[in-house]
Amino acid sequence: MSDNLYAIFRDSFPADRSKPAFIERADRVLSFADLDAAAGRYAALLRRLGVEPGDRVAVQTDKSVAAVCLYLGCLQAGAVYLPLNTAYTADEVSYFLGDAKPRLFVCRPESKAALTAVAEAAGVEQVMALDAAGRGELAEAAAEETPLAEVAPRGPDDLAAILYTSGTTGRSKGAMITHRNLSSNAAALQRIWGFVPEDVLLHALPIFHVHGLFVAINTCLLNGSTMLFLPRFDADEVLRLLPRATVMMGVPTFYVRLLQHEGFTAEAAAHMRLFISGSAPLLEETFASFEARTGKRILERYGMTEAGMITSNPYEGERRAGTVGFPLPDVEVRVADDEGRVLPAGEIGVLEVRGPNVFKGYWQMPEKTATEFRSDGFFVTGDVAKIDERGYVHIVGRAKDLIISGGYNVYPKEIELFIDALPGVVESAVIGLPHPDFGEAVTAVVKRRDGAAVDEAAVLAAAKGHLAGFKTPKRVFFVDELPRNAMGKVQKAELRRTYAGTFGG
Repeated sequence: MSDNLYAIFRDSFPADRSKPAFIERADRVLSFADLDAAAGRYAALLRRLGVEPGDRVAVQTDKSVAAVCLYLGCLQAGAVYLPLNTAYTADEVSYFLGDAKPRLFVCRPESKAALTAVAEAAGVEQVMALDAAGRGELAEAAAEETPLAEVAPRGPDDLAAILYTSGTTGRSKGAMITHRNLSSNAAALQRIWGFVPEDVLLHALPIFHVHGLFVAINTCLLNGSTMLFLPRFDADEVLRLLPRATVMMGVPTFYVRLLQHEGFTAEAAAHMRLFISGSAPLLEETFASFEARTGKRILERYGMTEAGMITSNPYEGERRAGTVGFPLPDVEVRVADDEGRVLPAGEIGVLEVRGPNVFKGYWQMPEKTATEFRSDGFFVTGDVAKIDERGYVHIVGRAKDLIISGGYNVYPKEIELFIDALPGVVESAVIGLPHPDFGEAVTAVVKRRDGAAVDEAAVLAAAKGHLAGFKTPKRVFFVDELPRNAMGKVQKAELRRTYAGTFGG
């Protein structure tokens, strides 16, 4: 059997290929046969455009089934898929293109003129457009191709994707994800979450992110399941489609918004087999409220860009609020101190992980890769955790002050570097504050120069032109001095206490 992830998917498609793979609307249904043909056309187009196995294809487009077909076509052709958050600005895209050097960049039609100049400056020769409806020059070119029949040979350690994660020094790192990383993770999730061929997934997540692309889509394709494919989360639309689904994957914000909807009742959720939450911590209050409303317990799991899914609460067994469950099959986790000494149950340290899900390293950063792995192959996640006596993993904090807002990772240093460079600013500290909708809200605390006219509106206006929306602070506060300890380090914990009630959290 081929190690190419697409070959593994294709071998898992249902015997009846007329079964729907994606349903976007009542009049837009793509069967597994259609999906295979569409992926083959994109693979053929990539070959015609000179994309060779191992070449990168960067994609910043709206969610659509066509975008999924492009992803699958990349896998089939042996290319390396590089999804980019649709909120990234031209400045941010410029860095990714310059670093990854893709053979092809796919973007929205309305962004093409501006981003073509960015791509050319980064040495990327080919830019094509794909819109939210799955139309555009890329789709039109693919439609003219004869589907490629063969699947490019790929080894288990060959790259399938590169996903950029924000860096604590402001420089993003490209996590190199292999075919084995993705196939092993999808197979483990299919098994431990009890997937059966009759399952139907309600998909309302973005697809430039591990959760929506690799967890949701990969698991369903491996299972031969139908997906109800929404362009974005909309509580009314989710409730309309819920009777046709059996499984839903979401970020905590989804469940908070459903609980705020009067139409979300026990009856509305009665037939659902499984609700899964990830990408950000699920508040115990949300867990309890959901169970009280529906009689169902949300299954919380934990993962990260560099390792896909790492742990999960059990499908059969106690789903414990405030924990992320047990490691996946073939995945090992441990908690260690800063020197790598393994700590006993109940003690708090940094979570480390080893398994077939763990990425190959950071793109063109061998030194950084080396510092993130222990000599015995465990990857240091940077998340602060403990493992209790029963083996449940508890994520109790995050090293390096990572903020997770609406399910997206935000590293304060990147935002601080931007704000510190603004006229009138001496320095800044960026923190995450509890927020009822986003989980955490990005918040900046700024010291300005004497007499400077810079205010909250000026900082926010500047940020909106250069930072993705999820990175832009929700509030900006000004202080005479930032609190520091004896070593001169800014005391962010004190700032979080000071402004804790800002968003009512």
